[in-house]
Amino acid sequence: MTGLRTWTRAALAAVVATLAAAGVTTLTATPASAAARDGVCNSGEFCYYYNSNHAGSVSDFAGSVADYGTTQPSCYDFKGPGNGQGQCIKNNAASVWNRTGGTVRVYYNSGYGGDHQDFGAGAKSNLKTALKNNNASHQFNPGTAGRFWLPFPCGETWQASTRTNHSPANAVDFNHYPEDNGWKVYSSAPGTVSRVANLGNTSYGRYIVIDHAGGWQTLYAHLSAQNVSVGQSVSEKTMIGRVGNTGGSTGPHLHYEQKRYGSVQRVTFRDGNPVYWGSRNLARTTNCP
Repeated sequence: MTGLRTWTRAALAAVVATLAAAGVTTLTATPASAAARDGVCNSGEFCYYYNSNHAGSVSDFAGSVADYGTTQPSCYDFKGPGNGQGQCIKNNAASVWNRTGGTVRVYYNSGYGGDHQDFGAGAKSNLKTALKNNNASHQFNPGTAGRFWLPFPCGETWQASTRTNHSPANAVDFNHYPEDNGWKVYSSAPGTVSRVANLGNTSYGRYIVIDHAGGWQTLYAHLSAQNVSVGQSVSEKTMIGRVGNTGGSTGPHLHYEQKRYGSVQRVTFRDGNPVYWGSRNLARTTNCP
């Protein structure tokens, strides 16, 4: 039975690739499914290959990763079938395929440091000599750290409110009138989920923290549902949870923070910014989930 499942998956991947080459896109996977890291290079993902010329096992990502790890079972590994399967990807990758809509940068060092190589949207290439089998981190949309999308789908209007007695002061509360509860919440940028917690009837209640490039973090609190797990790579199109009324909240809303190196910053977005201090309606209009 194991052999049958492996063959079916490989055959399906081949069919999808053939259709994609022919311009048929109806079977293209969504970024939400891409975040599962299943060893198949889906649309919306950045993928490493164990061998040159896109051969061997695949390791797929939907967001930036600053440190791959070096030992199993905690390292990021090659998951697809073929040569290299199960090996940690750090210093083991030879080629890449960028199936995201932006630039992805591969670095020689962890923490987005050292020599690097950029791959534009759709690029399918071998790593240069200095980075072949010397890859330690990769970053989605390099140079745009701290530039975030509203954590909601396009087509929705949310009231962003700030106040001087908010804790912390630079946080933003989002409301969608007349009803807030249950609306989808998305990651504001590519990154890695670092915390999924529940403080019960106090403070943030159910909340999520996502680490982004350049020392940035975003926090999403008072959620009614959490749909991601710690260590999961996400993109700006990954649904992470739903608006709720948990913790110390006095009514359904999304409590949202942007932090840099642990310090809460004034929130900014690509599609418009909250006003400090007061309320402003905001809507996501670009890079829609």
